Amino acid sequence: MSEHRRATIRTIPQPSDLNVNGNIFGGWVLSQMDLAGADAASRLAQGAVATVAIEGMKFHRPIELGDVISIYTDIEKVGRTSITVKIEVFAERGLERSLHQVTEARYIFVAINKDGRPRPIKD
Repeated sequence: MSEHRRATIRTIPQPSDLNVNGNIFGGWVLSQMDLAGADAASRLAQGAVATVAIEGMKFHRPIELGDVISIYTDIEKVGRTSITVKIEVFAERGLERSLHQVTEARYIFVAINKDGRPRPIKD
């Protein structure tokens, strides 16, 4: 496990987050992953970041109503202005709280200045 890996968000989806199939809407989990990744990247960048790409998005299992979601972030790569964050989402399910990986991806963020332009990441 990397020194940068940490549990970043823990949340419980609500009925309003369901899709037409009765599972949690994929867009909801993408936004939660973006929030978690931005938190990790901005901490390292010591300032604002913007999402510029999502790579390798995989949905392993659906998220169900009642699941407790934990989102883990791990800084994988740091460039001059960019940060690649591996993000994994796990669901605790049912009374036994069985753990299932539900989603994973790599989000790429760019450090930005007050004008929204890329800026170098501080050492």
